[in-house]
Amino acid sequence: MGKIFLSVVIPSYNEMANLQKGVLDKVQHYLSKQKYSYEVIIVDDGSTDGSVDFVEEFSKENPHFKLIKNSHLGKAGAVTKGVLEAVGEYILFTDTDQATPIEELDNILPYFNKGFDIVIGSRNSQRRGAPWTRLVMAKGMVILRTIIVGIGGISDTQCGFKAFRRDVARKLFEKINKINKGFSEISGSRVSAGFDVELLYLAQKMKYKIKEVPVSWLYVETRRVSPFRDSLDGLIDLFKIKLNAIRGIYK
Repeated sequence: MGKIFLSVVIPSYNEMANLQKGVLDKVQHYLSKQKYSYEVIIVDDGSTDGSVDFVEEFSKENPHFKLIKNSHLGKAGAVTKGVLEAVGEYILFTDTDQATPIEELDNILPYFNKGFDIVIGSRNSQRRGAPWTRLVMAKGMVILRTIIVGIGGISDTQCGFKAFRRDVARKLFEKINKINKGFSEISGSRVSAGFDVELLYLAQKMKYKIKEVPVSWLYVETRRVSPFRDSLDGLIDLFKIKLNAIRGIYK
């Protein structure tokens, strides 16, 4: 295939409903029109709904797409696996539901030419369709991460649309993988805020230049978000990050 310009990493756990809506077709349609070379890595996170077979068939028909079968480690483990396997000059990870559409790359990629190491999407200007519970969770996370972790200068750490220079991604995700000891298997589905916060906190500690860019975002209905459980998990994650910082893990 030769040298790859862009790698797109998509974590997937029981995403058959979204896959049947044609989300991969939309990604393929956009990328096939670009002048640069690309690969799309779908990391299945131990799905049990038949989505593995769906992605395997799609990959056979679309050679730029490939499937990695992972144990059920959660989104953090799946994204990390995909990023460390990616070979593109730039690496993006994005959600399967395409709440932030792949077309937003048009707004992201130019900032690498301006000297930034990491470019992340921000939904703060527009969160169309999000229920009040999600908005409350978002506001609470901003306040808590500022108080507990002290991460600054980033208004939206949780948007699942983040791009990196390959060398930066390699160092950052190898460190994240080591800190989390390769990640552990989980049961059920969890939406944890800790991964994105830890990732960006570590990136700031490593002095990487981060640019936050407004992107389009549309709320996609999911049963995986539990306001109480996920907020509690997020709070616990923030204290873990704080403890790691005190112990000097991020130096």
